[in-house]
Amino acid sequence: MREYLDVLRNCALFADISDENLLPMLGCLGAKASKFKKGQTVIAEGDPADRFGILLSGELQVMRIDYYGNRSIMDNIEPTQLFGESFACAEVKSSPADVVATEDSELLLVDAHRITQTCCNACDFHNRMIFNLLKIVATKNLVFNQKIEITSKRTTREKLLTYLLMQAKKNKSNSFDIPFDRQELADYLEVDRSGLSVEIGKLVKEGKIQCYRSRFTVVEV
Repeated sequence: MREYLDVLRNCALFADISDENLLPMLGCLGAKASKFKKGQTVIAEGDPADRFGILLSGELQVMRIDYYGNRSIMDNIEPTQLFGESFACAEVKSSPADVVATEDSELLLVDAHRITQTCCNACDFHNRMIFNLLKIVATKNLVFNQKIEITSKRTTREKLLTYLLMQAKKNKSNSFDIPFDRQELADYLEVDRSGLSVEIGKLVKEGKIQCYRSRFTVVEV
């Protein structure tokens, strides 16, 4: 596990936990490293929700697919971030969503019960880790609330502008890259791709935004 230390130091779950405790802690948590190719499913809807993951490299997406095959992207996961922790901590029996690798990825899977219950060795860092996990889950809930705010808008134009303004605020700049291609952005906003492309084109012609692939600039709204 030593090869992962540089990444794990930047993981919010291990904030304020010393390097000397990191390796013993991974053993305490029953962490196991796994590799997934682009397009592979890491967690499938219906799988037991007793583990969560830490992304070491690559990229993942959390998504739900409805009865008709329509995809809704719930979250985009980048290195050092957690995934599946909310489901595991809620003790739901099975995952309500899929987690899919959108790039070749490497990750650690952690036994959720080992983090929420004090281990037999009564590790000094355990309480700190539980506190960190609580902060992560609370922050993730805020992100999901933002998505609800976006998708609750009535029109594609309103959804797109709300998302772009949130990204500008997040990046503290009116120019930024988004983690989605056009189809993924449509799936995140829960709109039709062709309709999204039309609205992007209209906003560009109106001089309100500029865009090139996944880079956007908000000029005037």
